[in-house]
Amino acid sequence: MNQIKRILGLVWMLLGVLAVYYLIYNQAIPLWKSGGANLIPAVIYIFVLCPIVAGSLGCFGWFCWKGDFDR
Repeated sequence: MNQIKRILGLVWMLLGVLAVYYLIYNQAIPLWKSGGANLIPAVIYIFVLCPIVAGSLGCFGWFCWKGDFDR
């Protein structure tokens, strides 16, 4: 069971990277290019949501990978 937790830690870290990629390239850049009132959500995606998503999923994955949740 502990091996599964460690493998899933790697999955969480990769999921964090993929989520940031999705937020930037599929959400923020099209909004940024359209301009106007869409700049505010684009800035929120880039400067607020991306660090929160990357940090939370990355930290959780790192702690799983290190074995901090082993009993």
